[in-house]
Amino acid sequence: MKDFCIAGFGEVMLRLCPKGKKRFAQSLPGELDATFGGGEANVCASIAMLGGKSRYLTSLPDNPIAKAFAGQLAGLGSDVSRILFAKTGRMGVYYAEHGSNMRGSNVIYDREYSTISMLGKDAYDFDYMLDGVTHLHLSGITPSLTKNAYEATLAIAETAAAKGITISVDLNYRKKLWNWEPGTAKNELAKRCMSKIVPLADIIIGNEEDASDVFGIKAENTAIDKGELNIAGYRQVAEKLSATFPKAKFVAITLRESYSADHNNWGGMLYDCTAKQAHYAPLDSNGNYAPYEIRNIVDRFGGGDSFCAGLIFALNTEEFADPATAIRFAVASSALKHTINGDYNYSNRSEVENLMKGSASGRVQR
Repeated sequence: MKDFCIAGFGEVMLRLCPKGKKRFAQSLPGELDATFGGGEANVCASIAMLGGKSRYLTSLPDNPIAKAFAGQLAGLGSDVSRILFAKTGRMGVYYAEHGSNMRGSNVIYDREYSTISMLGKDAYDFDYMLDGVTHLHLSGITPSLTKNAYEATLAIAETAAAKGITISVDLNYRKKLWNWEPGTAKNELAKRCMSKIVPLADIIIGNEEDASDVFGIKAENTAIDKGELNIAGYRQVAEKLSATFPKAKFVAITLRESYSADHNNWGGMLYDCTAKQAHYAPLDSNGNYAPYEIRNIVDRFGGGDSFCAGLIFALNTEEFADPATAIRFAVASSALKHTINGDYNYSNRSEVENLMKGSASGRVQR
């Protein structure tokens, strides 16, 4: 394994969730499970658990809840020493209600006046935060919070690019966010802002909808709401993203076919922009795309983040760095995430490798 340090910059939140698949109306007043979650934090946690070196960068209120988060992430093996603890703002909260069968999952955000949304770019010492970092991961979620958060995300991306640090960006469009410029349509604001950040990316990542929602680049003959994907069409999406953002070396897209809240088919594509070649995973014995069929999903939140983490880890690890292998590793890692409660992917490297080899029976390991 080559020497690398992967950093993520973004907002982490307290996650409050009813037990099992209960609804909020059934659970309150009463107990909710409290964990932590956020796109970039999820990536850093997963990379640490895969055996890689990660560093989480953010700003948080200087209080016991934020310190509890930092302690937990440090316990998983991620470096939290350069988090900015400030005397302003709060930790954001998101409420997650798990769906079942034909009832979809639901997220309620409570993140106004969070510390990272209030602090401007000048509050951070990005040179210090990025010292020793070889790869920076960003998403479209943090820029969607406020103008300050957008400008800070752009500034750390520009600092990283100037230092020659590899940058990955998960487009991650959230239609409940992007509210900070009244009078501007959400997708137009997202396109304008992400069109400043994404040109700095060496790796562009998205799900089956993101390129369409942010940049208007669509896969033909696809009906997302019906779970019908034209898998081959996503090569065209990647080609168009590559042509629009020529710095990118890779474009990765997760491919989720959602039959119900409990039953998804799951796979992915990695497009090598230099070789102009698309690699799909998983494949059957004849080399044809054959997605993982995931039934009885435990928790799909964080699935895309676990894909990002698996891909970044693989591309930085000699044994998995070949694009065809890297996408297999990323998809296997993120498929396992669907079996784990919470935002974090608690899968280790050997579990991912076993699934890549075809061990999907769930037998007890003794």
